[in-house]
Amino acid sequence: MLISWLDALALSIFLGSWIGYTSFARRKAKNTNCIARVMHQQRIHWMSQVITKEVRVGDAALLGNLERNIAFFASSTLLVLAGVLTLFSQVEKLETVIGSIPYTASPNHALIQVKLALLASIFVLAFFQFTWSMRQYGFVNIMIGAVPLDKTGTDETALGYARQVAVVQDQAAHSYNYGLRSYYYSMAALCWFMHPGMLIFSSLFVVYTLYQREFNSKAVVAITAAQAYLENNPSYVRRD
Repeated sequence: MLISWLDALALSIFLGSWIGYTSFARRKAKNTNCIARVMHQQRIHWMSQVITKEVRVGDAALLGNLERNIAFFASSTLLVLAGVLTLFSQVEKLETVIGSIPYTASPNHALIQVKLALLASIFVLAFFQFTWSMRQYGFVNIMIGAVPLDKTGTDETALGYARQVAVVQDQAAHSYNYGLRSYYYSMAALCWFMHPGMLIFSSLFVVYTLYQREFNSKAVVAITAAQAYLENNPSYVRRD
């Protein structure tokens, strides 16, 4: 058989944990403080402050830093993808290496190609997410350039525009986050080369790690506390 029942189960758990966690995190973020939720409020406040500034060089520099981080991952993803594709021509050597590792499952030529295809698909997906994030940050730059000036920060039209800029920036951040998650799950997919049981364990471990970092980390607690201080500031403008 090309794939055993244990391999099929491990692959199903891997895909289910990825898709399931993404859906769960999206729903939970609507009513629970997490990085995505509190950072969106920060972005709304940031953009509401931009409309009061005549000179926005500092804001452009901040966005430039964000774009550089994403560009680094996008270019790195292409290099990793090239490496994975190269391995398709070295399957026999890869079988030998895997077979020499203690406690690993017996290597299967066709199954190794399936595993490499899974890795390649993950990094293709990551590349699409990173490049889409970069494009959206480009849209944000253009929108900031077109932001109407309102030194009082009270004009509803300008505030509405600022909120839409924050929405686009939020979508860019989501795409970046999805790209990073692809890297997390690629680490789990690597474990499949050793044993399907390792893929099951690593998939669940990635879900646990992501949940802890996005919902229960010290960073979330600190950002949430900072948001509470921000809301007590007279200049704060909230638009849910």
